[in-house]
Amino acid sequence: MSNFLSYFKDVDIVKIELKKIFSLSEMIKKKIYFMEVCGTHTMQISKYGIRKILPQNIKLISGPGCPVCVTPLEFIDKAIYILDNFENVTILTFGDLYRVVGSKSSLEKEKSKGKDIRILYSPDEILSLAKENPDRNIVFLSIGFETTLPSIGCVIKEAKVQNIKNIFFLMGNKFFLPALEVLILLSRNFISSNFNADSTIDGFILPGHLSTIIGERSYHWIAQKYKIPSVITGFEPVDILQGIRLLVEMIVSKNPGVKNQYSRVVSYDGNLYAKEIIKEVFDITEGKWRGMGLIPATAAKLKKEFEDFDAEKRFNIPNFNNEENLFGCRCNEVLIGKITPIECPLFDKVCNPENPKGACMVSTEGACAAYYKYERI
Repeated sequence: MSNFLSYFKDVDIVKIELKKIFSLSEMIKKKIYFMEVCGTHTMQISKYGIRKILPQNIKLISGPGCPVCVTPLEFIDKAIYILDNFENVTILTFGDLYRVVGSKSSLEKEKSKGKDIRILYSPDEILSLAKENPDRNIVFLSIGFETTLPSIGCVIKEAKVQNIKNIFFLMGNKFFLPALEVLILLSRNFISSNFNADSTIDGFILPGHLSTIIGERSYHWIAQKYKIPSVITGFEPVDILQGIRLLVEMIVSKNPGVKNQYSRVVSYDGNLYAKEIIKEVFDITEGKWRGMGLIPATAAKLKKEFEDFDAEKRFNIPNFNNEENLFGCRCNEVLIGKITPIECPLFDKVCNPENPKGACMVSTEGACAAYYKYERI
């Protein structure tokens, strides 16, 4: 396996792909803009300096591919509302969400006040913690895209089978594709003015992990409806550069479509079993995204037969509607590619990984965190 993966880090192959990209770029008489919509891609592109080694007329823009980053302030506020108004509550969360600031506080700050907040590494821990603490209300802060929904769905199904009564899920999971279409439409309003481009986003570098669930088939509408090419890629330097080369080839040939560079992992139809679990446990409703607002058919909610596990119903949580750019943070604009992290006035001045003002700096997959770690110079 190590020898197999070494191909995708091979310096000689990187040079070959770069040579092809430079040759193709000479056939294009304008700047073209590709957006990576996966936070892991953003971090890898920054880590390997890919943005800096491309031809001058090929630009990469970071999009909203980090689940923590697109989670709105009000999600944190809802979790803190539960802690403030109910006794015997334990909040469970994945690590990155722990330091994200809501409108008034963060889980990290609430923990310092003595609130019971614990970081999980796997959804499997939810069941064991609930059974070990039958006198406490165990509330899991569930975020993520289709990648995490199957495992969360399995936990919910098992909790129902075992008749566990003290587990509740605060649902913040998102379905990605509707937001991708909103992003295409939004980009028409700022790409031309901010980046001196002739049109909207010229191509997408599509997620690898998420695509293992939803499959290549799910993306064909991008080219059919909007004539924008897209490529599913892996995460090594050769993966990403091959993806960029495939995008440029489609632009040169004027034949937009979907290419699957990551076929060693991603299939045409995706993971049918995982998709069936999602369909069995969750309904789809409108949901709020940081940077893009309320989007129809993009949030997961529990089906009626599982609503006993719904934290919003159990704790009667009121509606929250807060501004996204508190503290002067422009994370909401970074997420949609309207500005780069460096253009935010807080970046590297008052906002850094030790003192994050926005989710894009908190998350290990956030664009601001990637730029801070690898692209400040």
